[in-house]
Amino acid sequence: MKNINKLVNMGFRCVGQWELKNENPIYILKEAANLKDILYAFVCDKEILYIGKSVQTLNKRLYGYRNPGPSQTTNQKGNKAIKELLSVGKNIEIYILPDDGLLSYGGFHVNLMAGLEDSLIAGIKPKWNKTGKNS
Repeated sequence: MKNINKLVNMGFRCVGQWELKNENPIYILKEAANLKDILYAFVCDKEILYIGKSVQTLNKRLYGYRNPGPSQTTNQKGNKAIKELLSVGKNIEIYILPDDGLLSYGGFHVNLMAGLEDSLIAGIKPKWNKTGKNS
């Protein structure tokens, strides 16, 4: 199931969206720009397109998609895919699930994003995730 309801039921919330400005994608965040240790998802028409994790702030991670460097292949692919959808009038929302720091095992903090990302990608199979593609 690629529907966003699955993530919302887990606690993901919409914090912004992608838009086109001068034919380039920009992100607009209404909150959470400075949150670190997050899972994030790009969603279009309630379909989960991509799931990722970041130890950087959300603002810094999204900036990488907006302005990918020459060796940043994930950011380059994301930028291109975002631009393609926006150019045909689609809306791409940005959802996040922050790590609340409450999960631990044996006295050690368990990073929620690191623990969930692979399982979510395997179970949902978002089409923009390399491991989520149906071969």
